[in-house]
Amino acid sequence: MKYIDMHCDTLCMAFETKNENIFDRKEFMVDISRLKQAGALAQFFAIFVPPTDWIQNIQPDFNDDDFVNNLYNNLDKTIKTYPNYIAWAKNYDDMIKNEKEGKVSAFLSMEDGRTINGSFEKFDKYYDMGLRLVTFVWNSENCFGHPNSFDANLMQLGLKDFGKQAIEYMNDKGILIDVSHLSDGGFWDAIKLSKKPIVASHSSCRALSQHPRNLTDDMIKALGNNGGISGINFCPAFVNPDINSNDSRLSDIAKHIIHMANKGGIECVAIGSDFDGISGNLDVGDTLAIQKIWDELLKNGMNYDDIEKVAYKNAQRVLKDVL
Repeated sequence: MKYIDMHCDTLCMAFETKNENIFDRKEFMVDISRLKQAGALAQFFAIFVPPTDWIQNIQPDFNDDDFVNNLYNNLDKTIKTYPNYIAWAKNYDDMIKNEKEGKVSAFLSMEDGRTINGSFEKFDKYYDMGLRLVTFVWNSENCFGHPNSFDANLMQLGLKDFGKQAIEYMNDKGILIDVSHLSDGGFWDAIKLSKKPIVASHSSCRALSQHPRNLTDDMIKALGNNGGISGINFCPAFVNPDINSNDSRLSDIAKHIIHMANKGGIECVAIGSDFDGISGNLDVGDTLAIQKIWDELLKNGMNYDDIEKVAYKNAQRVLKDVL
């Protein structure tokens, strides 16, 4: 079955290991060859912006802008080198065109919008590069707002003024608002202010795995009412009932999908693997293994039409509505 994956960190992995070409990298969880083999309709490639000292430990002369350009250029070079396998996509129509030509669609996203630095001029620059999804924060406060936290007080902090202004800007431009990693207060600000569906590109269910990175049932319901989606994350801490476990089991992934569908409606569930950004004992550990999920859902009583919605149709709808 074809699928859309809302988040992977493969570009950052390529930078860390100094591998520019990501076509055939079996040591990665995602590469272009396996994406096509697995039937991927689209893959969101995140420019994850890690702490500056992490970047400079690998490339001492790089600042954040150099890092962003490097990751973008590596993906662009790979796409141009293998045009029969993959192509850029900036909207729904691009994705459909690529599918007809037998190509995987590559969507560009950014995880931690700190390099935007409160500048809509810079936002415009990234949009022109092809950026179509922004995860507002990672694990630190930035110009958009505040991250999730085990501290209940910090979790109530909302979006900053720039974050609120960015909601309207992104609605108008056609950029997906991603609330994964965001504080609870920031989530509720985004859901209130956005006139278009929002996404949690790689977040699971807090009721099943009590990590603050996950969504509460109320959040899931609100996301469903908003027309948005959440991509179930395969990280052990986000799907295992024991958030300190190192095991990400297929059965737990299915439970999160079913729970989210029960709370927010089947239309709000998608896939956000977080491949190449997670580790542990993973039942679903690369692109080819994603197909196991559909069989597990069938075993758990989900019908084929609903599985198709989880695999790609829900994400496809949101892309059509927003981009």
